[in-house]
Order: sequence, then structure tokens, then C-alpha cells
Amino acid sequence: MNESDVVVGIGGAAGDGVASAGNTLALSVARQGQAVYAYNAYQSVIRGGHSWLRLRISARKPLNHGDQVDALIALNQDTLDRHLQELVAGGVALYNSTKLQPSYEPPKGVQLCPLPVPDLTPAYKDLPVMQNTVAVGAVIGLMGLDFRGLESVLESTFAKKPHVVKVNMEAAKAGFDYAAAHFTPLLRQLQPTSQKWAMVTGNELMAMGAAFAGCKFYCAYPMSPATHILEWFAGHGKELGVCVRQVEDEISVMNMTIGAGHMGARSMCATSGGGLALMTEAIGLAGMLETPVVVVNVMRAGPSTGVPTKTEQGDLNQAFGASQGDFPRIIIAPLSMTDCFTAPALAFNVADRYQCPVILLADLLMCEGNETVDPALLDVEFQIDRGQLITTAPGGSGAAAGEPYLRYKDTESGISPRAVPGVPGHLHVAASDEHDEDGVLISDVYTDTVRRKKMADKRSRKMATVLEHLPAPTLEGSLDAEVTLVGWGSTWGVLVEAVEQLNREGISTSHLQIKFLVPFHVTEVSAILGKSRRVIVVENNQSGQFARHLRAETGISAHGHIRKYDGEPFEPKHIVGAVKELLANGTELIEVLSTERGWQTEHPTGTSGDWAGRRVAAAAVGASPLTT
Repeated sequence: MNESDVVVGIGGAAGDGVASAGNTLALSVARQGQAVYAYNAYQSVIRGGHSWLRLRISARKPLNHGDQVDALIALNQDTLDRHLQELVAGGVALYNSTKLQPSYEPPKGVQLCPLPVPDLTPAYKDLPVMQNTVAVGAVIGLMGLDFRGLESVLESTFAKKPHVVKVNMEAAKAGFDYAAAHFTPLLRQLQPTSQKWAMVTGNELMAMGAAFAGCKFYCAYPMSPATHILEWFAGHGKELGVCVRQVEDEISVMNMTIGAGHMGARSMCATSGGGLALMTEAIGLAGMLETPVVVVNVMRAGPSTGVPTKTEQGDLNQAFGASQGDFPRIIIAPLSMTDCFTAPALAFNVADRYQCPVILLADLLMCEGNETVDPALLDVEFQIDRGQLITTAPGGSGAAAGEPYLRYKDTESGISPRAVPGVPGHLHVAASDEHDEDGVLISDVYTDTVRRKKMADKRSRKMATVLEHLPAPTLEGSLDAEVTLVGWGSTWGVLVEAVEQLNREGISTSHLQIKFLVPFHVTEVSAILGKSRRVIVVENNQSGQFARHLRAETGISAHGHIRKYDGEPFEPKHIVGAVKELLANGTELIEVLSTERGWQTEHPTGTSGDWAGRRVAAAAVGASPLTT
């Protein structure tokens, strides 16, 4: 990033107010025209455990949570011990000096900033959480920003409690003034701008985007990290005319969502991988009924309960195989938090047009993360395409020209006219069994191979034109670059910055990010990667699920793989370092592990199925697998 940016890390135990302190800081800097990207690494406990929130702040919109930590706010001793070592030269460590002390010398060039919190705010005796307010005030000043942004946030946050506003304002100002008088400002200084920002999460954007795209039925069972979509709809559904239901399990969720879609409502549900596992049989029902539904899977680390509060891209195979048998489905992976806002509208349009389930594969990183968004990007009017939906009978009578209504008519496109139940003259059967064109079930006693094949082929033909409505991915950078990084979904932001760093360091690098997984832009992707010198696939899972999908669809095997599956997202330095290792050592697979000291890599041998053939071939000619 060319603009000056500051990464602030706030750490403490669950219950120490890490999230509230981070939210106050984020809103305060956003009101001074700074963009923010925030990621919270926390544990699935109510109190205790360790929470580590990172906020990247810059006048230029950050696309990830960055590499370095410039300012540390330690709310307990554990945080000071864990993260003091992560600060870069010129960084600062803020802590309550009456309860915390460093256990070791800080890194060279790091400034210790002890805050005598009880002396700065008398309210600390009764409200220990006031140390958070003091520290936030101090770091605002050390970054070079004005106090007025924080002042306005405190006033609006506690507007109904004047005494609380007063106490917090005094504590924050005391921290701001004490830091100015006793500490050296950060080397990276920020300047207020006039840019206006809205602070939102990916879950909120997903819900808003769906509502603005005409969603009229939302159903869910609470499951992290998708729960906040349900909470948003519960808070806004009534005023927006959306029927919102929380039911007993994901089996019921999926069936109710299909029922609403069958009746003509745009319907959506959201869950995580464990919930999607329960939904899969009913997703097949949507395929057989040819009923449009949108299913959001906010991925977390699995399998089973897995790691509920950690991110991963491990459910791609699950989406491919959701339910048994062959039937059309569309799988879309939003690239960013902002993309979460527009993706539902596209999903609803293609679901309606092609009368099939659409799965949106998001993840914890983008959906629980906080980000500033230009409000102008949210001021849009989505185009709504309901496809061949029949809501009224022509001329008030039955089907056209007295012909019988064929719900599953064998058309050239495979798309049949879909009548909302109750429309006069459009009576039809809808059930989970295979059927004929009029919907009448064909049991295996009366089935003949012609009718079964005809219906299966009809459904399959629908996929032939889907790509006309899904824009193809484009290569960012030169086709002749030394390295082409390929990612999918939420790795977009970190790859954009990694490519910038690699190019600055003299390693020419291009970037291809895949959003549409099924159907796949085989022709366009093959044309790009078929000419690429070195293809390296980056993904947040252990087995290389996308790399296998890429090879299955295009026949292209990557020259290298960078994978991360420790529950934490990539940082730009992970990608940059791994690319350098791949180029220097000819290593086939780099697995990245986040550590509290930074990061490390592992080089598994014989574990990458994608590389078996290439490894043998390279050995036969005495060349590295990375040799062009």
C-alpha cells in the first residue's frame, strides 16, 4: 500500500472488552476519513481464552489485516507476553502499568507506553473496563488523529446515559493527553480526510444485499459464523416486508426455504458446514422440483464441530456433492466483504432464471470481519430477473390456447415455465420422485428409459447458458509474468497486495481470482493459465480442493501450491515468502502456519496428489517441477 497505514492489535481475554474497544476505535478513525479492515481471532468461550483483534487503518481502503503490528493495546498480561514480540521498529505497546509489566525486553525500536490508568480516570476503581477507553484515547493521539472523532463516537454510543458519556470522555481525553505528553508518536502517521465511510460486516452486507434484491423469506438455525445474517433479518425483516423464521434445525430450514421458493417468494437461508450437511438431501429436492433457492454457507474450520470460530475454505467439495444424483446447481464464492452485498442479487437472478439451487460459499474471514465501505457503493438498485415465472393466468383463464400446463416441459433450453401454485389452469404435481413433463410421478414400475432420460437431460441442458450471465474472471497483470497466483473466494484481498509486493521486489507476478466455481469458465481460464509460465494455487484448506477442481475442469495442474489451514487467514507476507521458497527451492507444496512469532512453512513430501505425476515426470527429465 502506498498510503501510510497503521495496524493496531488489541488483545485480552473474552469478556475484557476487546471487541467493544476495537469497535470504538474503528468508528473513531472512520469518522476522520480513515478506512478500516478488522479481523478478530477469538475462541468459542464466553469468558476467558485469548482474543486478538487486528485493525488496519489507512486513508486508502485496506484489503486485508496486514503483516506488521504497529501499536499494541494489551488488556491483560497474557496479551503483553504473547504479542509484544510482534511489534515492528517504531511501534508502541500500551498497557495499564498498575496491573501489567513486560516479561521480556521489547524488540529493538519498540516503545513501551505504560499508562497509569487509576491516576488518569477515577472511574477505574469501580469500572476496570475504563482502561480500554484510556488506551483507545492514547492510540488515537499517537497515530496523529484528532480527538473529535472519538468524542463523537462516545457521545453517540452512550447517548441515553449522559453520566456514562462524561466518564468515558474524561478517561479517553486523559489517555489522549497523557500519550501526547509522555510518548513519541508512531512513525506511521495518519492524516484526517473528508471521505465518508460506513462500518459493516460481511454478514450484514450479505443480509442487506439479499433484502434489496427482493428476498421475501429468510430462514435459519443459529450457527456461527452465519448467525449475524439471521440477527440482521430479525431486526429489519418486519419493516422490509421479509418473513423471517428461526426453526429447530437445518433440515427444517432447508425444507421451509424450498417451500417459500416453490410458492414464488425469493427465499434464502444461511448456515455453516455442519448445517449444510443436514440440508443436503433437501437441496436435492430443490433440484428435482426445479425450485430456486439461495443457500449461504459461511465456512469455518471442520470437520464436524471443528473449530467454530476459525476460518477456512474447506467446504468446496461439500458444495460440489450437496445431495445425491446429478442435477444443476450454481456455486458462487464472493471475493470480499463488499462482494457479499452484490452476490445475493446475482444468486437470486440465476436461481430464478435456471430454477435451481444456488450456493454462496463465503467464510468467517469476510463475514465476521469488519470493514469500512463507501456508502455510495450501497446506493444501488438491483435489476431483478424472475425468469419464466407465471403468477397470473393469461386472460384470466387456464394455460395458453387451452393446452395442458406442463410444469417440466421438455424445452430446448431445459428451462420450463414455472407457475406459482394456485394460478388457474396450471395444476401440476410437485414431489421428490422423478416425474414426467406434467409432474406426474413415474415409479420404477412404469418408468421407461426414455422418460427418465428425457427429464435428466432436460435439467442438465439448463446449465449450457448459465455462463452467459456470469462474467468471466480476468487476469490482473501480464500474461508473461514469471508467476501467476490463482485463488478463489476470500483470498482475493491478500493476493492483490502480495502481487504488489512481489512485483516491487522484482518478481513479475500476475493474479487470477475465481468467483464462479460451478459452472466453470473453462475456456477463459484455460486460455489464461495455458499460457502462464508458473501457476501457483493459493487456498485456505489442507487438501487443495480448488486445485483439484481446476485440474478436473481444465486439465491444468498447477506448478505450485500454497495452503493454510491453521484456522487463521493468510497475510501478504505468507504469500510473498512462500512464492520465494517455491521459486528458489522448486518445492511443490508450501503449507503456511501462523505462529505468535510470525509465520513458518512446512514442506510435506509425497502428500500432494496433484503433484504425483508431475514429480515423476520432472525426475525423469532431471528437472525441477517448477521448470517451464
